[in-house]
Amino acid sequence: MLGFLLRLLPFWVREPLLIAVGSVFGVRIMYLAVRDHDRVAAGLGVVFLVFTAIRVYVVVRALRTRRNRNPSPAASADEAAVDAAAQAQAQAQAQAQAQTQAQVQAATGAHPGPGTPEKEHNAWGQAVAAVAVFGALGAALWLGPRMMPSDDSTAQPASCSGEAHEELPKAYKQTPRPVTGEELCKALNRPELAQLLGTPEETATTASGTSNTAPLTDGKVAQPEAEVTFETYTVNVSATYNKLSTDQYVKLMKFGDEKDIKTLTVLGRPAVLSSDHTMKFEIDLGSGGSGGPVEEGPLARTLSMALERDDRGGYYEITVWSTSGALPDDSALLDIAENVLATIPERPVR
Repeated sequence: MLGFLLRLLPFWVREPLLIAVGSVFGVRIMYLAVRDHDRVAAGLGVVFLVFTAIRVYVVVRALRTRRNRNPSPAASADEAAVDAAAQAQAQAQAQAQAQTQAQVQAATGAHPGPGTPEKEHNAWGQAVAAVAVFGALGAALWLGPRMMPSDDSTAQPASCSGEAHEELPKAYKQTPRPVTGEELCKALNRPELAQLLGTPEETATTASGTSNTAPLTDGKVAQPEAEVTFETYTVNVSATYNKLSTDQYVKLMKFGDEKDIKTLTVLGRPAVLSSDHTMKFEIDLGSGGSGGPVEEGPLARTLSMALERDDRGGYYEITVWSTSGALPDDSALLDIAENVLATIPERPVR
């Protein structure tokens, strides 16, 4: 349809329009090809530029032909003197012939013969048509990507989703300045988190935060948490607002199944590193409604750190694991603590 419309345009409108469009597209595609190192785009840009060069060559030939048929008015005086008499005589004969033909046509009512010169095209109409076609092409190119669905397959970072609009449990009102799951998620889901894990090329696929209470506490202990998932690792951060100090927590670890226990100080607060297996279970959504048995999942590495420097009770936990069982270095957990938990203010003195 577009090609048919272009063929309807006069030559001196169609060709400059094709040259303008071809040059703009060719230069733009070549720029993108060089920037993205795309050979296919480079070939397409060369096609547009070659097409534009051909149109320029056609216009140049047409200008030369037209110039040869219509000599410059700056001809020599001798040639003008020689042709003056012949032109005057030919003009007189043409006028006489035109008068005779006009009289015959007036008497017979006949239409002008094939020798009658055609009416010249309206220059303003051609210009308006060229501007209209070029404007339609520009509008289509501008609005096309917005109206058509995007085929961009680039993964976008996940945004935090959770219970931001739900009322917090009563335990949060009874706790001095507790952090919420939404605040933990925003602190954890930061652009440099993948780099801290040693996988800078990855993008977070899911991010969520919840403001729950600790289990087996009858809803009296606030325990918000946030979780960010990558292709390789999953990071979970939680805060437990109980009265358990880090020393007491380490003693409980020794009675449990935690491995590789290592005490240290992070951000001036007592902390401990430990390892334990996650739990793996399956849920059957079929007609039976039963799931498989709970199994031992991949190994996880956890950094537990006191909420404040004087360790009056309560702790943060940063846990990292992967489905493959691989774990990052302990330095990754320390970097996450220094970059994420450092943004959360300490609780006021009680």
